[in-house]
Amino acid sequence: MSDYMIRAMAYNGSVRAFAIRSTDLVNEACQRQDTWATASAALGRTMTISAMMGMMLKGDDKLTAKLEGDGPLGYVIADSNAHGDVRGYVKNPHVDFDLNEKGKLDVRRAVGINGSLSIVKDLGLKNHFTGQVPIVSGEVSEDFTYYFASSEQVPSAVGAGVLVNPDFTILASGGFIVQMLPDASEFTVKQLEKRLSEIKPISSLIRDGYSPEDVLDEIFPNGEWKLLSKSDVQFKCQCSKERLERAISSLGNDEIDDMIEKDGGAEATCQFCHEQYHFTVEDLERLKQ
Repeated sequence: MSDYMIRAMAYNGSVRAFAIRSTDLVNEACQRQDTWATASAALGRTMTISAMMGMMLKGDDKLTAKLEGDGPLGYVIADSNAHGDVRGYVKNPHVDFDLNEKGKLDVRRAVGINGSLSIVKDLGLKNHFTGQVPIVSGEVSEDFTYYFASSEQVPSAVGAGVLVNPDFTILASGGFIVQMLPDASEFTVKQLEKRLSEIKPISSLIRDGYSPEDVLDEIFPNGEWKLLSKSDVQFKCQCSKERLERAISSLGNDEIDDMIEKDGGAEATCQFCHEQYHFTVEDLERLKQ
């Protein structure tokens, strides 16, 4: 099964829901970043939720999520857009711990419990929308749940999970977002709270072969949901040599001359995909204005 995500409505339009399988997406990001297990879980959860948030956008809109705590990871960043393109990286990829008391990867310890989650949305307007909330758990899903409730005033349940193989490849990754719209009844809210407390962890469902549709069947067991759209999701970086050329050119001739004299050229590595770009003296001379 390849990665994809779905958007749906439930309970006669009073609940909005998203579900995703993100195993291949997260695996590619983690392999490019050379992440260890706990770092992979933190990065994968953040990218998985960001991908679903991208599905909430339109056209060429895009967003950036940054989870920055006081743990050894430093920070996790994920970019997504309305076309299912996602990329992400973690400042310190070589972070791993023993399993926590629940037998799970200790993401809280890696992220930290003091810090912030910020969301920046580029909606094609003059100013970007920015929302920021304090970290409430360091487990990622709970932090995004708090973001939706506090910054966007949308009561939500967010779940994301990543299972990592002993060789640090990704065994399974997926997630869901369930949001209460203004006309959701108290009965509906209590039903969903009960159901979400009963279902298996999302990573276990994906490992067992559940599709995003199957995940929503677990959340809404009476078939009280309707599919609105389905889209592919994939790791895709926006870096290119042309972008870097523009960045170097903007530094000015003095800076470029310094690169030529001291280094005899220039090298740059993309933080997201680790693609390397090389610039010869001739390349740099051409970029001078």
